[in-house]
Amino acid sequence: MSTLPASTSTHSPLRWAVSDVLTIARRNLMTIVRIPTQMVFLIIQPIMFVILFRYVFGGVIKVPGNSYVNYLIPGILVQTTIFGSVGTAIGLAEDLQKGLIERFRALPMARLAVLAGRTVSDLFRNVLVLVIITGVGFLVGFRPGGGLVSYLQASLLMLIFAYCLSWGFAFIGLSAPNSEAAQAMTFPVIFPLTFASAIFVPVTSMPSWLQPFAINQPVSQTAIAVRGLMLGTAHGQSTWIALAWSFGAILVLAPLAVNRYRKTA
Repeated sequence: MSTLPASTSTHSPLRWAVSDVLTIARRNLMTIVRIPTQMVFLIIQPIMFVILFRYVFGGVIKVPGNSYVNYLIPGILVQTTIFGSVGTAIGLAEDLQKGLIERFRALPMARLAVLAGRTVSDLFRNVLVLVIITGVGFLVGFRPGGGLVSYLQASLLMLIFAYCLSWGFAFIGLSAPNSEAAQAMTFPVIFPLTFASAIFVPVTSMPSWLQPFAINQPVSQTAIAVRGLMLGTAHGQSTWIALAWSFGAILVLAPLAVNRYRKTA
């Protein structure tokens, strides 16, 4: 009675699936080396926001009990990770447009690998951008007081939130006819969530009719939690609320993205 080779019999389907996901993620990350301008533009945008709000608008924005730069940088970091997740939509739309997803379908690989590999690679790219923008924050005067452990917890919270949100962008990318349309389709989602939030200014400074939305939406809760952890200040239940938003988002958005992927040609 013949037996399978050791190289195949000792590998479970789960292990093969993980290997496929990492292979796709590595393929996506290689574009940073091949097309470094993509990473440059991803970094330039948050740096411009830091300079704009730190040195142009910062003088007229008052934050009770803290300096504006300490208020600003945690918010910019949250915004940066969210903007980084938009790359999921653009990347998938580009792969779909070029016919790469059809080729991936023809390969003996896990069906989830294309979506999971894309979201994982964008997660790693977010880690790199987060480190760079943190360094920029220190250069412009950011001084967190929460300690290293709390800073790492805040960073992990941001990355979890952005990763869960990236599954929604995956759905958008698979629904768009091309990468340019995918980028345009993310704008109606990104704009209200980032600018009508606690990222740049305290919610109390906004019109009374806008405050209920601004304080309760997921980006604000994530920004409040990240800011509280980094600065070592009270932030109520925002950490748990942000996590609830994150896991709720992935429970809803991941099935939508997977279903859309199955329907793509």
